[in-house]
Amino acid sequence: MEEHNNVNFMRLLSDESTQSTVSSDSCEYYQTEIFDQLPSIQASRPEQDRQGSWETCEAYQGGPEAGERISHGHLSRDKASTQPLRNLVMCIQGKRDARDRRKMQISSIGFWESWRRSQSINRKRVWAQMRGALSGLLPWQQKLRAIEGRFGVGVKSYFVFLRYLVYLNFLHCALISGFILGPTAFYGRSNSSEPLKFGGNDSVLDFFLGSGYLDRSPVFYGFYTRGSLNLMCLNTPLLYLAGVLIILFLSLIMVVRRTTVGYKHTWMLGKRYSMNVSYKIFCGWDFTIQDPAAATLKQSFIRNDLKLFLEEQSFSLRESQRTLRQRVRLYLLRFVLNLLVLSLLGGAFYLIYFATKTSDYKNGYWLVSLVLQYLPPITITFVNLVLPHIFRKISSFEDYSFTMQVNATLVRSIFLKLASLAIYLFFLFPTTERQQNPSHCGENRIGREMYKLCIFNFLATFCNAFLMNYPRKLVQEKYPLSLLARLSGKQRFLIPFNVLDLVYGQTVSWVGVYYCPLLPLIGTVTLMATFYIKKFTVLRCCVAEQRMFRASSSSVLFHFMLLLGLFMAAAALGFNLYQQEAAPNKNISSCGPFGNGETLFNVTGVCMNSLPGAAQTTLRYLASEAFALPLILAEIIILTSYVSRGRANQKAIERLKDMLVMSSSDKRFLVKQHATMLRRQRNPLRVRSAPIKEDAPLNHWKDHPSTDAN
Repeated sequence: MEEHNNVNFMRLLSDESTQSTVSSDSCEYYQTEIFDQLPSIQASRPEQDRQGSWETCEAYQGGPEAGERISHGHLSRDKASTQPLRNLVMCIQGKRDARDRRKMQISSIGFWESWRRSQSINRKRVWAQMRGALSGLLPWQQKLRAIEGRFGVGVKSYFVFLRYLVYLNFLHCALISGFILGPTAFYGRSNSSEPLKFGGNDSVLDFFLGSGYLDRSPVFYGFYTRGSLNLMCLNTPLLYLAGVLIILFLSLIMVVRRTTVGYKHTWMLGKRYSMNVSYKIFCGWDFTIQDPAAATLKQSFIRNDLKLFLEEQSFSLRESQRTLRQRVRLYLLRFVLNLLVLSLLGGAFYLIYFATKTSDYKNGYWLVSLVLQYLPPITITFVNLVLPHIFRKISSFEDYSFTMQVNATLVRSIFLKLASLAIYLFFLFPTTERQQNPSHCGENRIGREMYKLCIFNFLATFCNAFLMNYPRKLVQEKYPLSLLARLSGKQRFLIPFNVLDLVYGQTVSWVGVYYCPLLPLIGTVTLMATFYIKKFTVLRCCVAEQRMFRASSSSVLFHFMLLLGLFMAAAALGFNLYQQEAAPNKNISSCGPFGNGETLFNVTGVCMNSLPGAAQTTLRYLASEAFALPLILAEIIILTSYVSRGRANQKAIERLKDMLVMSSSDKRFLVKQHATMLRRQRNPLRVRSAPIKEDAPLNHWKDHPSTDAN
């Protein structure tokens, strides 16, 4: 075994395997008769194809003796086969013969065995039908196919990402209903709680500001108080906190899983493996298409995929031809442009700080007050709308590939969005602490700010679609030669900016779920409306992008940015809880489930003291520093094993690739030699001189004397 592992396979191609000296007749012969019999071709087929299909078809060509031999030789092999005939890769006549043999086997294997096999086949068929039915029930499936055909897989990946966020928020709504809304509705609130009703001081503006009636509703943190469910380890505060933590934990698992699966798929389809263009051209068509519209969509999809491949190949060729002077000049240019990006980010953060401070001023007029209270969301939306376009222009001067330009714009813009939200929270928390008094709930104020960010983000999406994009398209259609139409140009669906809006909105939902528990429900409704708004924008107002990019690598980046937003939400929640522990006298909440002087640590401490002694000892050990060392060691061992396995798999893949190259060259050489021998047997007079010349380099010590004698 050790000697075998030390073998160094090299990708060598002999002259005999790369240069063909066989005539076209022999090539045609071995391609039709010998090539199908090679071991590599037989090994690539399923077991039924290797054992049943070829020999069955050979039986119909070879007469009754071959058929009798197959019927007796493969009876035992078909006994182990329980797959449906539809899944077998063989000709129609072979499937009919396999069906007849299975009927004959019923009498020999017994009733119970035949019943078991038939039930196994039926179960597989039912599961296949259920999977097909469930895949057909996925929402917006037909719309996604239409978008993919016209605009490519990149634009489709945006809508798939949006649908994934809808599923994620549905899960959040279910958890909120089970842990927070359900116990509150069933066990009620505290006796001192006021009944929820629409008062005289409430107005319609409260639904935009989150104040008044909405401030007292189940939307915000202050509504949830202790009810009749008031046990030691089963009460409203612990259920409230458990619901929020489970939402964040399940979101972490789902986003990490999607990120790792996408990264593994991208790694497998990266530069290590070249794209088979011939397969996409000659085998990429779906011959089951009968609708002309579906055929047009399929043609567009294949054309867009080939455009993407040619674009990447041309950029790789241009990049390989750069000189040292050109590379140094390019690196200096990129350094200057990155400094410009940092300056723009600093200016944006100062604007957010100024808007946060200005929003604290009060004014009697309702319109001015509304604008001032919405000034931070307006500033954040304005910054997030303008700067990504500037980043897009900057990335076009950095001479990256189109996919890299999109990814660079995404990274800079998501840093802008997450950092702007972090800066806003950083200045918001101290303001909330200063304004906190027994008559106002500080957590509700943070929830109102997150609520306003979510509402204004949706309003910006709606206005951008129907007040900017659609009028611009009408001008392009009715007055194509006007100056305004030529200046505005054709609209294209910019994937980075639209994805950033989704990540930003989901991050706001995660940050505010503790202070506004119904924010996932609001996010679900706005995301579903956003899907139809964006679909209208894409299909009605936009044209296909001339330069396309890989959807697989960008999808990994989408989920990685979503993961950063989740970490930011967890850090904000942890910072708030840490403040309650560090300064309990200043940060004791007077509302919500942790009201009446209670904190998270007081409630959990009471619960731990009510547990048995063994459970208390175990929990204290898990929360102590002594448990950190074995936990870190276990993580190191697991990570080391995964890294070692990955490296071993990579080496195995390289060895297999070398072996495939060598075996393919050897097979080609053997096939040519075999074809030459068959030609000699068929036409000895016609090919007498040609094989002698071909074999002369190989058997020079034998053929040279005979040639001289002739």
